[in-house]
This record gives sequence, C-alpha cells and structure tokens, in this order.
Amino acid sequence: MNNSSKKVIRTAFAGALAAVFVAVAAPAASAAARDGVCNDNEFCLYHFSNRIGSISDFTGNIPNYGDSQPTCYEFKKPSAAGYLECVKNNAASVCNYFDRDIRVYFNSNYEGTYDTVRANTCGNLVNTYYENASHRFI
Repeated sequence: MNNSSKKVIRTAFAGALAAVFVAVAAPAASAAARDGVCNDNEFCLYHFSNRIGSISDFTGNIPNYGDSQPTCYEFKKPSAAGYLECVKNNAASVCNYFDRDIRVYFNSNYEGTYDTVRANTCGNLVNTYYENASHRFI
C-alpha cells in the first residue's frame, strides 16, 4: 500500500470516528414541558412574586388555565408553596425563555387586561397579578 492510499484510509477512518463522537454526544438542552422546572424555550408562571414558590411551565399558548381539578393546569414544582394548586388566578410572577413576547390575560380565551412579558425576561405581573386565566405568543 503506498503513502497516498494510507492517507486516504486514515482520513476516512478519522471522519468515521468523528461521526461516532457526534452521534453519541449529549443532546442539546430542551424544554421538558410541565415538569415544574423553568427551562429554555418555556414560559413559566410562579405562585409568588419574584419567582418564588411552585412553578407551572409551558411551551405553547393556553386559552384557559382551568379553575378546578382535575382539568386545570397546576403548579408542578414539589415542596414549594402552591404545589398542585390550579394556576388560574394564582400566579404572581413570570419568566419568558422564548425569543418572542407573550401576553398573560386576565380572562380566558386571550381577553381582557393583560401583561406583556418580553422575550427572555422575568418579572412580576402587574395588570394580571393573581388575576390570570390565559396566555399566548404575540
């Protein structure tokens, strides 16, 4: 086997080995909806002001949080104030880890007074503080 054949074989082997490393590399972090943890690409409502208390995390629009079990969206972070309570009219602060703005509405079906939560920001609700029923991307 001449030197150029060996070089082609080594290059092919190195490329195949690199492909294996890429295939087994850890996947990028992604949102795990409704697990009580606020991740990238999630919108999160917190039971208390200043991101304190249990968390309810979402990846899409919600036209109605629901107001009673078993059909309501609930706070999911265990061992935190508000755990398993329905979100509707019980959220005081938010985080928006999307690259799009989101509105939290006073009423279901995206109606009434609202708070606009800018992309990649967190804060306390003002117009819908403990008076919230739906949210959607704008």
